Amino acid sequence: QVQLVESGGGLVQAGGSLRLSCAASGGTFSVYGMGWFRQGPGKEREFVGAIGWRGGITNYADSVKGRFTISRDNAKNTVYLQMNSLKPEDTAVYYCAACRFGRGTDYSGDAYDYWGQGTQVTVSS
Repeated sequence: QVQLVESGGGLVQAGGSLRLSCAASGGTFSVYGMGWFRQGPGKEREFVGAIGWRGGITNYADSVKGRFTISRDNAKNTVYLQMNSLKPEDTAVYYCAACRFGRGTDYSGDAYDYWGQGTQVTVSS
């Protein structure tokens, strides 16, 4: 059983930056591809980005491409989501998720085995 805990959310002005962290425990972190998803108010959950278990492949939703960057530190059992040039439409609860041997190409939440509890990101205009 893998436990995931997100942190780093908060309130930021448009154009600002935040870095989210997702710390994993209870499993072998290095064999999990990691994804970030978000759910805005009144919206369905959507894919943000993912990184493969080998770390070499990342993919992003078109809405965040060029602004968000995913990275992982296997020594710290942590995956990060660096968010730059934030927009009000980025306001959402952000979730990290783990997919065993995920290659970073898993866009559907159904592919993921474990989820964190989420962290709120609010971008003011």
